[in-house]
Amino acid sequence: MVELTVREALRDAMAEEMRADGDVFLMGEEVAEYQGAYKVSQGLLEEFSPRRVIDTPITEAGFAGIGVGAAMAGLRPIVEFMTFNFAMQAIDQIVNSAAKTSYMSGGLVNVPIVFRGPNGAASRVAAQHSQCYASW
Repeated sequence: MVELTVREALRDAMAEEMRADGDVFLMGEEVAEYQGAYKVSQGLLEEFSPRRVIDTPITEAGFAGIGVGAAMAGLRPIVEFMTFNFAMQAIDQIVNSAAKTSYMSGGLVNVPIVFRGPNGAASRVAAQHSQCYASW
């Protein structure tokens, strides 16, 4: 039996999808050069190049919107937030653009996108970095 940490399982799952489909790419805060705030994207930049593993500025609404647009255009983005608490800065893009577009377009426009990031309690971080949105 193979034993993996959650970090390794997430990385392996993203790498598997990126190998299988050239339209899958990862973008977000510290995902490339730093290899993820919690090292989830470790090794992906080396394997897939800066074209498919893209560091973004800390502008959650901006890069979430870019991801939504890329998905509408036929790509398959994985949008990673440094902590999922910061996804609240992009909630309009997540709820009103990504989640509702297929319905609002009568199924003509799909938005194949994944939003991900760490969630819940963590040591040595402030309250705005460690709440859990699972009950939402």
